[in-house]
Amino acid sequence: MNARRTPWWHPAIAIAAGVAAGAGVAELGERFNLTIIGAPWFVAAVLIAIGVIVLVLAVNVHKYANTDPRKRPNTFVNPTLAFNTLVLCKALILAGAALAGWYGGQIIPAAAHIEAEYYAQAVLECAVTAVVCLIDMGIGIVGERLCQLPPGEGPENPRMRKTAKERGVAPTAAKTGR
Repeated sequence: MNARRTPWWHPAIAIAAGVAAGAGVAELGERFNLTIIGAPWFVAAVLIAIGVIVLVLAVNVHKYANTDPRKRPNTFVNPTLAFNTLVLCKALILAGAALAGWYGGQIIPAAAHIEAEYYAQAVLECAVTAVVCLIDMGIGIVGERLCQLPPGEGPENPRMRKTAKERGVAPTAAKTGR
């Protein structure tokens, strides 16, 4: 299987959609006198914990993948764990972006009423949680890069290309159906 990095525009779209949804829901809450803006403090704490766990997993995968097979520690990172870590990193990028937009979007209509204690507290909660979500998005991006495998000993390895070039050997040609 060939995994690709998450394109830059996926989180950008997620942030934009989150801002639109967050602002829309906050505006509807104001119209119908519902108290649906803000985020409890434990949400930010849980998001920080998730980010730290994903980062630790990604660092472990990176250490294992980039260590010489003869010098690897006794701990084993199986392919399933490495793949699941990569999926978690990708999910953290998109979820962090969407939630940062959601909480940031809630700030937009609430900022007009910031002099009221309820709105001031809600804006503070949303701002802190949005920053934590942006940090999680960054952790996902870094983790995705950490989960990248080094080039194998095949023809795509830069060292093998250099050796073949020095020897004057042409790279292997693709099979042709003759």
